[in-house]
This record gives sequence, structure tokens and C-alpha cells, in this order.
Amino acid sequence: MSRRAKRTTTPAPAPERPVELSIAPPDPDSLTAWMSEGNCRLHPPATFFPSDGVGVDRARKICKSCPVGERCLDYALENRIEHGVWGGCSERERRRIWKRRRDEIELSLSTN
Repeated sequence: MSRRAKRTTTPAPAPERPVELSIAPPDPDSLTAWMSEGNCRLHPPATFFPSDGVGVDRARKICKSCPVGERCLDYALENRIEHGVWGGCSERERRRIWKRRRDEIELSLSTN
């Protein structure tokens, strides 16, 4: 009986953003054309979908100087995007903002 060596495979590295996506001109009629101005376009998408707090901090640093950070956060809140870092805010932070905004609306409706 012969022994076979176990084959171990190393997972392929995450693909980087294709060059064509990084340099493709945005569609000016698109509701998300502003995304082409974001700092995130220069980083792999996985950077903004971290699995730990260190990754969230790394993404926040990229978002901090982003010219479209406010639009990005608004987009995530309006579309109830639950995953990833958007506009420099984690999922938990966006849930808090959304809840706070909802509570403010309910309060203003109840006082009228």
C-alpha cells in the first residue's frame, strides 16, 4: 500500500482592481457618478469590507480625506447598506445614525 502525500493548496490572492475599472470614465448621468471621485477607487474593495476593528480603522483613514465622504455616507444610509465602511462609518455607526434620524423624525411628527 503506497502513501500519497497530501496536497495542500494555497488560496489564490485576492484579485486587485482591474486597471480598466480604475481609469474608466464615470457615466455622468449615473446616480453614483460621484463614486468615481472617491479615495476608495484607489484601493481593493476588500479594504472596505473588513473582518475586524483594525480593518475598519484602516478604511476610516482612507475615508477621512475623501472628497465625497459625506455623499458616500448619505448613500449608504439612504439605501440601508448594512455591510462595509461607507463614508468613514462602520455598520454599527450607520445603524446608530439611522436610528437617531428615525427617532428625530418620530419626535418631530409627535410634536406637530
